[in-house]
Amino acid sequence: MAGSAPLVKVAPKAGTKVAIISASWHMDICDALIAGAVKAMDEHNVAYEVRYVPGSFELPLAAQQALDGGFDATVVLGLVLRGETPHFDYVCDGVTQGVMDVQLSRSKPVGFGVLMCNDMDQALARIGTPGSKEDKGYDAGIAALALL
Repeated sequence: MAGSAPLVKVAPKAGTKVAIISASWHMDICDALIAGAVKAMDEHNVAYEVRYVPGSFELPLAAQQALDGGFDATVVLGLVLRGETPHFDYVCDGVTQGVMDVQLSRSKPVGFGVLMCNDMDQALARIGTPGSKEDKGYDAGIAALALL
């Protein structure tokens, strides 16, 4: 149910390193998602590096490169807003399938914090700022750590 994230046990090994990768569109939203993911890393004393890509469509490749480069997990963050054309559907499908392919082919977790919203109000309700119902950046960070 939205707004009711489960309590997840997290016990990452010492020396774990996570790449937090954000799209560069809608930086106000992405900055809040990054803050949530960083909070998850800090709470569990996990080293992290924040990286940026042009847009959400580039997140799977960046996650693959980070995992192949020695990171134990990645967290991908972004926002895709519905517009007037099918572009929204193609980007959402591509990002989702791409991230799934990366984590399955690398056997390493990718926390999925890409918001796919009909409007900005839906995004604002999910970024962990005052007045938000959820913190999907934090949730994605916890998900990645839980799978390590």
